[in-house]
Amino acid sequence: MSSPSLTLASQERPVRRRLLEILGALAIAATYIYLVLNQPTDITGGPGSASALVALSGFLAGAVLLIIAVLPTLPASTLVLIPVALVLNIVLGQFVGSTLVPFYLDAIGTVLIAVLAGPAAGAATGALSSIVWSFFNPTVLPFAAGAALIGCLAGLAARYGLFRRFYLAPVAGFITGIIAGVVSAPVAAFVFGGTSGVATGAIVSAFRAMGDTLLAAITKQALLSDPMDKAIVFTIVALLVYALPRRTSQQFPFIRRHRVLAGKDQARKDQAAPGTGHTETPAPGTAPGTGLNG
Repeated sequence: MSSPSLTLASQERPVRRRLLEILGALAIAATYIYLVLNQPTDITGGPGSASALVALSGFLAGAVLLIIAVLPTLPASTLVLIPVALVLNIVLGQFVGSTLVPFYLDAIGTVLIAVLAGPAAGAATGALSSIVWSFFNPTVLPFAAGAALIGCLAGLAARYGLFRRFYLAPVAGFITGIIAGVVSAPVAAFVFGGTSGVATGAIVSAFRAMGDTLLAAITKQALLSDPMDKAIVFTIVALLVYALPRRTSQQFPFIRRHRVLAGKDQARKDQAAPGTGHTETPAPGTAPGTGLNG
């Protein structure tokens, strides 16, 4: 029988982690609000400007709090993947942003971590990606809140089963893109006076020529580009995750706990539910308890 002190400690850990997650989210949200309200144009001057330091400190504090919150729950495989996800975001985002394609593709790594490890890990990866990227491209830093939001929404989509059916992944991405576009538009309008992408900038210019205000033009551009971009990103991530060997994907506790992916084991478990009259038969060579139920 466990002692009361051990039981109390085990109950306090999830509460502490949830508190850290909330504080991290609040730090990122507060920094976003600061940027929108103050509209600091000197942020493009690099990390040395006052507004850039405020943004960097706020977003970094939020990302660190999120990482501390989820760190005890992350397997080593996830920790190894986070730097890879950052590089993937930055390389693809920098390349696609310089082309005539009206998309970004700078969130594949973020969404991948979110599907494998959950909303908090996805949000931390998104924010960290923008922070690291800003040392090469300062205009990316103010969009860290939007990147964190994308990671959070992708993790929630995975938690609630939108990756169990392949056709639902792009739908979840499309909805995420609408929300992310609305959130990022004020930053692009008030802080930068436009977008940095070649193709997206051309779309904004076209809407401006039609008589739209800057915010309206950027919002329309975001609602055209972001939903399709995130639908593509979510589809690519779904392909990547399902391409992983089952033994590899099941190493992630988040995938097991929330039954993120579909599979034969899950179908057997559904058939074995009370009232169906079926019993679960493990696959040959598979130990009980290794299915998607976690």
